[in-house]
Amino acid sequence: MSMRKIKTIRINPSKCTGCRSCEVICSAFHYESSLVNRQRSRIRVFVDEENDMYIPIIAGPYAEAECPARYKMTIGGKEYDECFFCRASCPSRDHFKEPDSGIPLKCDMCGEPPQPEPLCVKWCKSEALMYVEREEEGQEEDAGDKERAMEYLIKKYGLREVRELFDRKSEM
Repeated sequence: MSMRKIKTIRINPSKCTGCRSCEVICSAFHYESSLVNRQRSRIRVFVDEENDMYIPIIAGPYAEAECPARYKMTIGGKEYDECFFCRASCPSRDHFKEPDSGIPLKCDMCGEPPQPEPLCVKWCKSEALMYVEREEEGQEEDAGDKERAMEYLIKKYGLREVRELFDRKSEM
């Protein structure tokens, strides 16, 4: 295996103020709309108001199957299972899925068009999000993410309905 450099977003929850500007800019960038919809954002901020704690969670890869682990944790007297903090989009929950189509969302680092740094990092004034480079052993990222997402949609809704959706979206 060879070493490769990967740019990633490092999260420091102790610095997060819960302003949600990361969610707003992500939604606005990816949907080029004056209407901001947190459900379209590829980053979500978990809020525990009782303990004044905020944890940004960035959308990760799509998982075709539900995770079997169901550990519970208690924060501020409220019980959460680990799904709540999971980065994956999976069949068992609606987190990190496009609300209109169900397309799984994954952070693309604001890659189209390329940005010097992801906008959530740029707009995070508390520096809870940092764009960093690290070395990792391994091969290049799997290029089949988009294909798997399309296969999922076709399997769930049928080719005809998926085509009609893309036709409607391309006319906007």
